[in-house]
Amino acid sequence: MNPKWLQWAKALQAMAQTGLTYAKDPYDIERYTALREIAFEIMEIHSDADIEQIRAIFQYETGYANPKVDVRAAIFRDDTILLVKERSDGGWTLPGGWADVGDSPSESAVREAWEESGYRVRATRLLAVYDRDKERHGHPPLPYQIYKLFFECEIIGGAPTSSSETDGVAFFSLDDLPPLSLTRITPVQIKRLFELHQQPELGADFD
Repeated sequence: MNPKWLQWAKALQAMAQTGLTYAKDPYDIERYTALREIAFEIMEIHSDADIEQIRAIFQYETGYANPKVDVRAAIFRDDTILLVKERSDGGWTLPGGWADVGDSPSESAVREAWEESGYRVRATRLLAVYDRDKERHGHPPLPYQIYKLFFECEIIGGAPTSSSETDGVAFFSLDDLPPLSLTRITPVQIKRLFELHQQPELGADFD
């Protein structure tokens, strides 16, 4: 769920960030800086983070504000899907992470699958593009707007291997999912990915 206060705070922060990118007049710079501080104060009041932690999160966010891109590899075997266990929270998710500059979205998904699971894969089609903020996805809130891209991939080599970010690699059926890392993936999304995999005539899901 994306609470209203967070929607307001993110909108104010984005306006301030974009304004500071283009503002030349000292008065405008002062006003956009103050607007950003208001956004940070809203986040502090309604969360467990103090304002210095929030400032640190956004200290490198410069330029025109736009959504971040999270890419995920959906790798199926028979009636199961590959998940990796995150060291950070102990939950399971599809291999993936932030898209890297210089890589196409599918290249990023393929690289993340290799790094987090040990499997060499090939991306075969785009299954879904989601706005993480939409309430129907059920993610806990984050201070950024994030677009999530899911690519169906097939294994072409490798073997299950843990990494610095993951300490488990396994296939699971839809009826026997482990505890998920809900900041990254939700049961509703996994169910939809199974449906898209099983019905290749369907186009990519979105929003």
